Amino acid sequence: MKHLIVYSHPNPKSFNHAIMEALEGQLRALGQDVKVRDLYAIGFDPILKPSDFEFIHKGGAAPDVKAEQEHIAWADVITLIHPVWWTGLPAIFKGYIDRVFSLGFAYMIDEAGITGLLKGKKVLIINTTGSPEDMYNKSGMFNSILQTSDDGIYRFCGLEVLKHIFFTSIPYITDTARAEMLNEVKAIAKTICQ
Repeated sequence: MKHLIVYSHPNPKSFNHAIMEALEGQLRALGQDVKVRDLYAIGFDPILKPSDFEFIHKGGAAPDVKAEQEHIAWADVITLIHPVWWTGLPAIFKGYIDRVFSLGFAYMIDEAGITGLLKGKKVLIINTTGSPEDMYNKSGMFNSILQTSDDGIYRFCGLEVLKHIFFTSIPYITDTARAEMLNEVKAIAKTICQ
């Protein structure tokens, strides 16, 4: 199976990075084909430009966008790893969605309506938060995030959402708790490879 990990965090010592390493390592140990796209490391430009729309209207994409679309087209399973900042996607990751999940590649609109073009692919989303789980549950924020990202982006584009995981209170928990979370990531890797 071909796995694409799209990872976004500016700190290579972050827990998000540890999640990415744990997932990549487990997938490789299971004999899977894995590619990692670290948006900060590759210097991905998140700014949607007038030229992006010009490419779309001509049925194409800017070279940097085309390269990312080729990675997505290659993958069977796409895992997205990023923190939740201000109850949403980090700016660089939102820009990745804006530019890469474009009209004509991720979805199309015609007289029949909207069609997701990424059907047959699966997505796993792993997010971290600084806020505690209880706060997000009480406010309904988890449901809001699931609706705006899982429904509004991923299912809209035809992807099958395997799971959306939230690891909460990351700055305030023990190393033991973090280790348990990384073990959960490894266990999930095993289940998505079956």
